[in-house]
Amino acid sequence: MHRVSSHMTNRDLQYHLRGQETRLNRVNNQIGSQGKIGSLRDDPIAAGHLVRYKSFLTRVQNFEKNAQTLADKISVAEGYLSSSLDVVHRVRTLAVQAANGTYTRDDLRLMSAEVDELLKELVQNANGLDGDGNLLFAGTKTKGAAFEPVVGAVPGAAEPMITEVRYAGNVDVNSVEVDEGATLPVDRAGDRIFWAERQRLTAQRDHSAFRVPEDSMINVDGVTIALKAGDNVSTVAAKINDSGAAVRAEIDPGTRGLALTTTDSRQLWLQDAEGTILRDLGLIGDSSQRPPNNIAAGSAQISGGPLKEGSLFEAVIALRDAMLAGDQESIGGKVLGALDQGFDNLNTRIARLGSDYERAALNAERNSATALNVTAEIAREGDLDMTEALMNLKMLELVQQATLAVSARIHDNTLLNYLR
Repeated sequence: MHRVSSHMTNRDLQYHLRGQETRLNRVNNQIGSQGKIGSLRDDPIAAGHLVRYKSFLTRVQNFEKNAQTLADKISVAEGYLSSSLDVVHRVRTLAVQAANGTYTRDDLRLMSAEVDELLKELVQNANGLDGDGNLLFAGTKTKGAAFEPVVGAVPGAAEPMITEVRYAGNVDVNSVEVDEGATLPVDRAGDRIFWAERQRLTAQRDHSAFRVPEDSMINVDGVTIALKAGDNVSTVAAKINDSGAAVRAEIDPGTRGLALTTTDSRQLWLQDAEGTILRDLGLIGDSSQRPPNNIAAGSAQISGGPLKEGSLFEAVIALRDAMLAGDQESIGGKVLGALDQGFDNLNTRIARLGSDYERAALNAERNSATALNVTAEIAREGDLDMTEALMNLKMLELVQQATLAVSARIHDNTLLNYLR
């Protein structure tokens, strides 16, 4: 039951006017922000969807940016490798010409000058940088140099030349997130790309009585392998073979020691992660030496096919030195064979880069399409229908004007009414 009094009409009028002003203000705010949700109470369910959609859109846009950046870096790397392939092709052409026996020793010495310049170009490509100024072929190392040339005297040369090229990067692999729970690996270790032959490391001591003294961990080709106390050398070899590393372990029948051979053209990377097992086996030196230049000189023998270590740079250096020495037999034998393997390895790496580029580009394209779909969902849940909002605004303004007009008629008494 309501009590009718002189104040009731005024209170009801003021109450409904405040409600109309609130609704009118809400529509004005929606038009100003072009969004239909100003606070959670406007539409709690739609607000919850909107928060999740916006969060997902941010992640998708980051995935797209990551994939596109990766594709751009792969394109730059592919350009350097294609240039290196042209260099190796020219070097091989010179090797074939030098091996046919029609050139004199002086002719070969003149040809060696071009080979030396091509070697410098190959080293320059191997130390290539991306658009951010980071090294392309040094694993996860970004600054400095991927390959460090060593200059020294060469028999038959009038001036110092490059005698060795050492890898200064690492074999670690970066992963780029391109989708929810999905990453693309970035594996561009230079000692795998600019390599010609498989590398083999043989211990020069008998490991028949060897036992792992305590639980330890070793790193072989970037893969960490756990060893248990009491493991013998056969168990160590089996664990290396089962680890997934691109290295085949076996017991050498001659020395009865552990022998490691890469399964494709790459340099061996050995490191003690916990303990000193590889050092105890006589495969690597002390911890002051970093891989891959930590092979124990006296207790292990490293070989790369016909070459000493098997790098592509070593093959080019061997060709230049053989030309300076007039050794056509070596040119047509071990040098030409190493160049062919290095050429094939470069082709393989370029093909892998092309595959990586296609996958990165596909991820970028898919994320771009996903971002458009999510943007449409955000618009459906949160964007304002301007036509409907303007109609509502005009209706509310009309209702308010009508309410004010009726109120004026109801409360039309003024001070002048009391003066009559």
